[in-house]
Amino acid sequence: MSTRLKPKLLSVMKTYTKEQFVKDAIAGVIVAVIALPLSIALAISSGVSPEQGLYTAIIAGFFISLLGGSRVQIGGPSATFMVVVYGVVASHGVEGLLLTTILAGIILILFGLLRLGSMIKYIPYPITVGFTSGIALTIFSSQIKDFFGMTLENVPTGFVDKWKLYFSSANQIHWMPFIIGLIALIILMIWPRINKKIPASLVSIVVTTVLVALLNLDVPTIGTQYTHLSSTFPRPSFPEVTWNKIEMLISPAFTIAFLCSLESLLSAVVSDGMIGSKHRSNMELVAEGVANIASGVFGGMPATGAIARTVANIKNGGRTPIAGVVHAVTLLFILLFLMPLVKMIPLATLAAVLIMVSYNMSEWRMFKRLLSAPKSDVSVLLVTFFLTVLFDLTLAISVGMVLTSFLFMKRMTDVTNVQGFELHDEEEEGQLLDEELKEVLSDEILIYEVNGPFFFGAADKFLDSIQSLQGPSKVLIIRLRNVPVIDATAVHALELLQDTCRRSNTTLILSEINDKPYQVVKRVGLVREIGREQVCRYFDQAVERAKQLVCR
Repeated sequence: MSTRLKPKLLSVMKTYTKEQFVKDAIAGVIVAVIALPLSIALAISSGVSPEQGLYTAIIAGFFISLLGGSRVQIGGPSATFMVVVYGVVASHGVEGLLLTTILAGIILILFGLLRLGSMIKYIPYPITVGFTSGIALTIFSSQIKDFFGMTLENVPTGFVDKWKLYFSSANQIHWMPFIIGLIALIILMIWPRINKKIPASLVSIVVTTVLVALLNLDVPTIGTQYTHLSSTFPRPSFPEVTWNKIEMLISPAFTIAFLCSLESLLSAVVSDGMIGSKHRSNMELVAEGVANIASGVFGGMPATGAIARTVANIKNGGRTPIAGVVHAVTLLFILLFLMPLVKMIPLATLAAVLIMVSYNMSEWRMFKRLLSAPKSDVSVLLVTFFLTVLFDLTLAISVGMVLTSFLFMKRMTDVTNVQGFELHDEEEEGQLLDEELKEVLSDEILIYEVNGPFFFGAADKFLDSIQSLQGPSKVLIIRLRNVPVIDATAVHALELLQDTCRRSNTTLILSEINDKPYQVVKRVGLVREIGREQVCRYFDQAVERAKQLVCR
């Protein structure tokens, strides 16, 4: 992936044609139709008004296409953020959400300027599947109230408490909203098999809205729940900023920035494979940052590049950022002129749309497959999943990354081994020593070899192996020919070994050290401390030096 900080729009416009504009315009309109119900449903489920979802899709979608590093990325609100956004709104209100969105945008810009776009590949897959599946289950849980038409006030945010309330309030189920929601869900499942060009979400909304309106059914709609919907474009306003607010909101802002980076760059990678292009990862992060700042200033929610909408754009002929701009303009037209029709959409239908979204993002097949992976990966998967569902997404990602890091260190430590060579090894263990080792080994010359990455995880293993030596020796040769990298802890272990050798009148020789490890030990002064003549490029040089020291 390219890391250039140049919007993709500037590159594609050099060869832009009228024919491609027509394709982009058609794709943009179709994607806007798909984004409309999703934006509204995500806004309602996140605890904010429906028009804020449209503000986000319009403003953020425009800037992500205008400045982004992908040819076909479509931006807007995402189900990935819903859990975090709902928590922020519940604790700090809409004002807190706007500030969190702006902070997340600033963090994203810093990610891009610091060239962190390629770092996304280091996120372990079990963590991605774990929190994605956890978010999917959480989204599904949040839609039960509207899908069954329950009239519940102050639904708890906690997963367990929420389901306790649902079961204890089973007598409040209203069957008419449930039937409408069920019809919408059936259409969402069946329609793609009939026609893939017309979005299933649009068909389900039109059918159920017409049913409710013509039959005058007693079903809650967007208009009945939100009586003061605005159909005007918002004016920019900056939320009040205090240091205390920043301290409270910086954690969810980092979570949103991380999730935005993850989803948008994964979406860009997927789209690259579909159109044979190459996105600019750092420019994409900068664009996501600008889009989130603009969304917060204009009263919107967090936004990111969305995989489903991006794929829909590609499948309908979109090949340049112009399609994303048309998508934003189309949603603006709907906001200004068609809001009275939007008010008629049943809440149960929107719940059905998000239930289908949660199913699609659950990755249950991959979740099931990963359960057969090594136990360490299964533990990361399950810990991340359950922490996401039962506690907090920030905690889940943090613990998942820490756990993965420890498991990685354990694996690397297992890979790295320290081998000692002594003359009696051949007699006691039946080990055949190399001829070059037979010629060198004696009671006065000992040789140890480190194989694998020499880092803090392997430093203790190294010291334990060296300390197991018995009997005095004049020279200790450490062969490092199979050490690709070395870190500060390993250097410290070598320093401790040098101190031990000095006290026992033993000379330490480092042999066959590679270029990168050599630069590290030279920078920290270990080469000077050991002596340049004791740091040998080749093994025969180390042997010659050892013989000179023994013969003194």
